[in-house]
Amino acid sequence: MNKENEKVLERLIQGNEIYVKNNQNAGDVSLEARQRTAKEGQHPYAIVITCSDSRVIPDAIFSAGIGDLFVIRVAGNVLDNHQLGSVEYAFSHLDANLIVMLGHTKCGAISAAQNSHGTTDKFIKYIIEDITEAIGDETDDYKATVLNVKHGVNIIRNAFHDHPDIEDGELDVLGAVYDIETGEVKII
Repeated sequence: MNKENEKVLERLIQGNEIYVKNNQNAGDVSLEARQRTAKEGQHPYAIVITCSDSRVIPDAIFSAGIGDLFVIRVAGNVLDNHQLGSVEYAFSHLDANLIVMLGHTKCGAISAAQNSHGTTDKFIKYIIEDITEAIGDETDDYKATVLNVKHGVNIIRNAFHDHPDIEDGELDVLGAVYDIETGEVKII
């Protein structure tokens, strides 16, 4: 990981520590922040891809404010070309060079994949299929979550392996799991 992204990761870890300790979001959501980002645009320091689960709030989890994180949310944090296009936009146009694939404990999409037995709703089946590909027959919820996160990290790394906007060592991709009970993020 390059030095700049190491600093970004440290900022995320420190933000999570503040969140866990203080039970609140310490990020700047002030009128001044809104006005500044309206005038100057957004300059997020990290890209976070995570689940749509309402218990997972990346800005709060990392004590981030307006314009700090570029967040992409989809059930089960699965990836297709739409999410990859969002990632590409964030690093190519906004200079965010650290990507965090953030899974979480007690994920309904993971549980649905583990228990679907081939029967799913019309569109949910696409999410279930992606997650099943990632987790295989894993029955342990935490291990399945880690496998799903690692799968997403690999998809991103492969998709942008030789991207013309990325200099060697500039973009870093890592996986993490958020514990919805304790609030802690564990980098994997």
